[in-house]
Order: sequence, then structure tokens, then C-alpha cells
Amino acid sequence: MLETFDEGKIYEVLLVTRSNVTPVGVIRNGKRLTFKLFPGRSFEEIQLTGSASIQLTNDPELLVRTALNLPVELEFEETEGHRWIKGLPGVYGRVEWKLETWRDELGETEVLLCELIPEGEIEGFLPLRPFSRADCVLVEMAVLFTRYLVRPEERTKSKVLELYELYRHLGGTSRTAEYMALHLEWGLKKRVD
Repeated sequence: MLETFDEGKIYEVLLVTRSNVTPVGVIRNGKRLTFKLFPGRSFEEIQLTGSASIQLTNDPELLVRTALNLPVELEFEETEGHRWIKGLPGVYGRVEWKLETWRDELGETEVLLCELIPEGEIEGFLPLRPFSRADCVLVEMAVLFTRYLVRPEERTKSKVLELYELYRHLGGTSRTAEYMALHLEWGLKKRVD
């Protein structure tokens, strides 16, 4: 499974911990997958359990909805303290981590620098789904939207709304994209099914 990751390239994948699923960028470094986590449930659970699963998806909606903690329908499987999403390929294993201070334009916080050492592979398949330019824009919208939620700035808001227009122009129809745009334009917290 590790051979599907080119060394040094960042891949957007799903990180599954004891009770959470979140997207994370991973980089293959030899026989390990490295990633960083900002404070949240996965951050805490990795410190407690020292284990996680990393799974592949080609569904941008799943990446975005898990990033925004919006409802998703998933089935899980477990074995020997490891948990993963049923049907998606990936790896599970132990996680070595260290805590560091992170500084950027949003301020200063702790970050967990992690390395997953695979102990087993997760069987699954990805549905045949062409990759669209709108998919790229949706994921980038979510990245900026989550940054806006941490630190609301007009330039970030404008960029997300600009990306929403591009997303629609490229044929995107996601209700999650609409949710982000409405939230920024009118402060609505409309339910997204």
C-alpha cells in the first residue's frame, strides 16, 4: 500500500482515530507516513492511544464534510484496537508523535508532529470517479473556510467566496459548498444534508 504514495508528495487522506475521522495531509517518508495535527479530537486520541488508520478516498465531499464536522454516513470496522472506515483502502498502525509549538499568521498553538508506522493494510476499493477541477476548488474552499472560522478576516472570506464562484462556474453543485458560502455571506448556519 505504501508504494501508492510517491515520497515527498503531500496526499490528502482520511485519518481515523478511536472516535473521529478527519482529513489530513500525509507525506511518505520511507516506510512511514508523516503528518501534523492541530488541537482537536484526533490530536487528543492519538496522544492517548498511539494508533490510527490512514485511508484513501477520491470523494472530495467526504474530505470536506469530515473537515467541517458535518454529518456523513460511514460504517466502521475494528481489530486489535484499530478502527477504520469499511470499504476504503488504507493502512493502520502505531503512531509516534511529538508536541511542538506552531506559529503562523493565525497565531501560536501546539501541533502534534506524527509518524504512522503501518502494521497492516486495510482492504477496499475506490469507485471509478473522474477527478474534476471543481473537486480541487471545493477542497481548497474548505481549507480556507476552516482557517476563517479560527481567525475571521475579510481577505479570507473574500477568497472563499471567490472560490465558490469559480466552483459554480466549473459545474460544482455541492450543498456543502453552498453551506460555506451562505455562512460567510449571511452568517447562516443552514443545515446541510
